[in-house]
Amino acid sequence: MANNQTYKTGEKAPESGKYKVESLVSGGSSNQDDTEVKVEEGEQFPPSPSSNEAAHWVKVS
Repeated sequence: MANNQTYKTGEKAPESGKYKVESLVSGGSSNQDDTEVKVEEGEQFPPSPSSNEAAHWVKVS
C-alpha cells in the first residue's frame, strides 16, 4: 500500500475502513497493540486500545 498516511487520536477519519495503531503519540512502543478497529468516515480515531493513550493510526484495509 503506497499511501501510509497516519491519523492521530481525535482526528476524523477521511474514509471508512480498518485501522491499526502505528505508534503512540507519546513515543512509547505500540508493539503489543496490533488490534485493528473499524472506523467509519467522519468518526474520531480512538485512543490506543491496549494503553488508552493517544495514538497514530494507519489504514490497513
